[in-house]
Amino acid sequence: MTRYEAVHADPDGDATVARLALTASEYGYDGIVVRNHGDASPEYDGDRIGEKYGIDVVEGVEIRADDPGRASGFVGNHRDRRTIVAVHGGTVEMNRFAVEQPAVDVLAHPMVGDGDFNHVLAKAAATNSVHVELSLARVLRADGGERVQALRDLRKLRELLDDADAPFVVSADPQSHLQLRAPRELRAIGAVLGFDADVIETGLAAWGELAERNRERASDAFVEPGVWLDEE
Repeated sequence: MTRYEAVHADPDGDATVARLALTASEYGYDGIVVRNHGDASPEYDGDRIGEKYGIDVVEGVEIRADDPGRASGFVGNHRDRRTIVAVHGGTVEMNRFAVEQPAVDVLAHPMVGDGDFNHVLAKAAATNSVHVELSLARVLRADGGERVQALRDLRKLRELLDDADAPFVVSADPQSHLQLRAPRELRAIGAVLGFDADVIETGLAAWGELAERNRERASDAFVEPGVWLDEE
């Protein structure tokens, strides 16, 4: 099973794509998804960096918008240009928008801020194959009451996704190479949450599976799921 992490690089974060790729490869990851917000896109050569460090560098985007109308336009703009399209969650309105859009790959950190999640949204995510992020960022980097609330939120979110059989991804949502954590560390955090190791491994692998699926769909030979042109 492959393992991918989804990162924010400079100017959205504090490290270059190359530095993040190097550290991720040292930690045993097979790939990284560069998920900068659309208004802070980095300039980088993913193929060159990937070849240098022996790691898959996936071009993604995390769409941040004030309302679903603007977000819908951004999704349309980025869908054909980015391998993975995520939507910045954290409000009830944006969470609902994201899980109802088949063109969206990932709903990012739905429980931050004023965000909430319920069984209706979980079922919509399952229906539309939108992966919901189990973000470990607050558990790793917050303390006190905020960390306790983050633990509660993640347990609730995991239960809702499990009940609906909805897809999910796992990430520490690192903003620099210093915030990257090895898969074994994320499994340890998962154990604190009461998650089986398989939950963490499945969520890390899901980023790579999304990338592979979307790259296949971008192929000229792809017609629709299960239908390909015979190029011979």
